[in-house]
Amino acid sequence: MIRVVLPTHLRTLAKVDGELKLEVEGLVTQRSVLDALEAKYPALRGTIRDHVTRERRPFIRFFACEEDLSHESPDAPLPDAVAKGAEPFLVVGAIAGG
Repeated sequence: MIRVVLPTHLRTLAKVDGELKLEVEGLVTQRSVLDALEAKYPALRGTIRDHVTRERRPFIRFFACEEDLSHESPDAPLPDAVAKGAEPFLVVGAIAGG
């Protein structure tokens, strides 16, 4: 089981509370986790990744094991602690402004 933590506005959109648990087939990567997330919660399609390019939206960041994974390849394996469910995969809404 992969643990996923979403920001409040995405949890509201998906109609869930707290941390999510997902089954991911095969290699655990950003792409496979997000594919499983969007399959289970279709309301999230297009909110984290662009509908067409499937690239991360500009104000969304990904973290795991205290590391920013936002600029890693979407097909790179996530840390073992995430794959084993010991640590969550965090989807964070970035804040901009001045």
